[in-house]
Amino acid sequence: MNADQHFALILVGIFGVLMPVVLAIGIPAGKAWARRLEGGGQRQDLGETAAELQELRSRVAELEERLDFTERVLATRRESPQLGAGDE
Repeated sequence: MNADQHFALILVGIFGVLMPVVLAIGIPAGKAWARRLEGGGQRQDLGETAAELQELRSRVAELEERLDFTERVLATRRESPQLGAGDE
């Protein structure tokens, strides 16, 4: 086998292995990219997203209430007179 045949065999081997891999990855990626360009990638279930957003808003409001309560409790502890050492 001469150098040209050896080189051709290597090229056939590389393309025989790489082409199926490239096609297996490239075709789905190309379709996803096309959907994204058409705007299909941004089409989400808006009702589900809105419900999740509302749930997160209510959780943030609850956390704000808890933080306010904690701040009030800490402020009353600082303002209340501390018990000192008693006179014996």
